[in-house]
Amino acid sequence: MGLLSSYSLPAAPPLSETLEKSRVRVSSAFLSTVSNPSLRLFASLRFLARAPTPMAALPPHGVGENNSPIATIGSSSRAGEVKRVTKETNVHVKLNLDGSGVAECGTGIPFLDHMLDQLASHGLFDLHVKASGDTHIDDHHTNEDVALAIGTALLQSLGDRKGINRFGHFSAPLDEAAIEVILDLSGRPHLSCDLSIPTERVGTYDTQLVEHFFQSLVNTSGMTLHIRQLAGKNSHHIIEATFKAFARALRQATEFDLRRRGTVPSSKGVLSRS
Repeated sequence: MGLLSSYSLPAAPPLSETLEKSRVRVSSAFLSTVSNPSLRLFASLRFLARAPTPMAALPPHGVGENNSPIATIGSSSRAGEVKRVTKETNVHVKLNLDGSGVAECGTGIPFLDHMLDQLASHGLFDLHVKASGDTHIDDHHTNEDVALAIGTALLQSLGDRKGINRFGHFSAPLDEAAIEVILDLSGRPHLSCDLSIPTERVGTYDTQLVEHFFQSLVNTSGMTLHIRQLAGKNSHHIIEATFKAFARALRQATEFDLRRRGTVPSSKGVLSRS
C-alpha cells in the first residue's frame, strides 16, 4: 500500500471517443511506462473508473409521467400555430407540446390569462396566445375563439398521433376544491362537464364561460373530455383546479408510450379527427 500511495501516476491520456461494444481500450503506450505489475493493474482500474457509461445502459432520454419518454434533443418538436381572424376577434396561438411550461398569454381577459398560465405550467407546454376582441360587449367571443384556436393548434401538434399514450386521467386539489379529468385523444369530440360553480363571476369573468371554453377546445381538437367536480365551494378554486387537472391529464395523454414503438394507439390503426 505504501508503494501505491507514494507512486505518482503519469497524466492519463484522453479516452478514445469510440467505444466498441461499450469496452474501454486502455492505452498500451501509457501502461508500458508502468513496470510494476500491481501499479499496472491500479492504473488500468483508474482508466476503467473514468470510462463513460455505455449508451445501451443509459435510461431513455427525457422520461415523462409514468415513464413515458418526451421528445429528445434534436427531434422535431410537436408544435402548432393558428391565426383566427373574424369580425369579432383576432387570435394568434402557438403551442409546443414538448416545451417547458413557458406561457405568454394576453387575451384581454385577465382571469382567462391566469388559467392559460396554469395550462402551460402544469402541462409543460409552451403556449403563446395573443388575442383582441369585442370585450366591450362581453368576454364570450374572445373566450370561445381562443379555445377554438388552442384546440386547432393541439390538433396540428398531435399529427397522426403515433406513439402517444392517448388517454389521460388526473385529479387535482386546490384547498377545499378537487377536480377529476379524464380524456381521450380519440379524434371524436365530446364533452361531459359536471361543475357546480357557486358564483356567476370570478372578478369580471363569467363562470358560464368555463364549460364553453372546454366545449370549443374539444370541438376543434377532436378530444373526448370528462370533467367531474369531487369537492369545492370557492369558484376560483374550482375553476383553477379544473385547468390544472386538465393540463396534467393532457400532458399524460400527449407523452409517448415506450412499448408502443411509434404505432397508432388504436386497434383500427388510425386516430382521425372525423
